[in-house]
Amino acid sequence: MAVTKEPNPGVKNYITPGGFQRLRDELRFLLAKERPAVTQVVAWAASNGDRSENADYQYNKRRLRQIDGRIRFLMKRIDAAEVVDPEAERNGRAASHVFFGATVRYANAAGTERLVRIVGVDEIDLNRNHISWKSPLARALMKSGPGDCVVLHAPGATEQLQVLDVRYERIPVQPFSAPPGAEAAPKPRPRTGTRSLRRVTDPE
Repeated sequence: MAVTKEPNPGVKNYITPGGFQRLRDELRFLLAKERPAVTQVVAWAASNGDRSENADYQYNKRRLRQIDGRIRFLMKRIDAAEVVDPEAERNGRAASHVFFGATVRYANAAGTERLVRIVGVDEIDLNRNHISWKSPLARALMKSGPGDCVVLHAPGATEQLQVLDVRYERIPVQPFSAPPGAEAAPKPRPRTGTRSLRRVTDPE
């Protein structure tokens, strides 16, 4: 389990409702299920003798420290959260120009079109074209409207982009699920079902 870098205090954590719910679901899972499960394994391992040479004990103590670090991180992210609903009613420039939560269609100089959704740093999902509002691309698109041309300053290159469409709609966020290998994750059930048995009889 990776313990994400601690957020800067006082910095708002802009996030969509779906992303906020995912953070809360992960925190609830760690507090109510994963941490108690790992604590139980640590207690069991500690009862098995010399802790300095007990691999189960050492490994699960490290896991427990990682879980505690992740819990602290999530609590800070949730406390700093500024939930912005893309589906909320908008007027004027806020409805037609690029701000947090926008779904933007743009084209590069070669005419290749791409669609991106601008989300919080905890919601980045490049497979779904969800980019952070702090990313160079989002910063280049910010406050622009359909027909505007913007300049993207990327490492070692500069690219001109034309904004084609800006809209605000629900941004689907992958819900939280227990990661593979989690102590409290649902264990795969054995395959059930009866196998047909051939009746074998002695030949006459």
